[in-house]
Amino acid sequence: MRKILFTLIAFILVEIALFILVGNLIGVFNTLLLIILTSIIGIAVSKKLGMKSVQNLQHSINQGEPPGPLMVDTFLIFVGGILLALPGFLTDVIGFTLIFSFTRKLYKPSIYKWLRKKMESGNVYIINR
Repeated sequence: MRKILFTLIAFILVEIALFILVGNLIGVFNTLLLIILTSIIGIAVSKKLGMKSVQNLQHSINQGEPPGPLMVDTFLIFVGGILLALPGFLTDVIGFTLIFSFTRKLYKPSIYKWLRKKMESGNVYIINR
């Protein structure tokens, strides 16, 4: 729990430092405009990709294929959309890397490893209905 709290505080401090740096470089108004613009563009792109990902997931389930990789993609796009909606430059960079497929591939091995560890320890339950 302390690691999460420390990471969150460090993340917030980095975001504040980036606001100050960018504000000094391009001005306060341009910084605010950039934050709003990246949020609008990011939300629009993540909405489009998220809807497409959900449709692919539904198609996969209807075809009887295992939806595992598509579920991970959908989840990462969702998290990326949330990060893009939050104000900040670091959250925008991470959010954009989560919504685009060529950079999303970088996160997948970690997600799969985490899921495998949870399943092996018995912390994940799969319910068939």
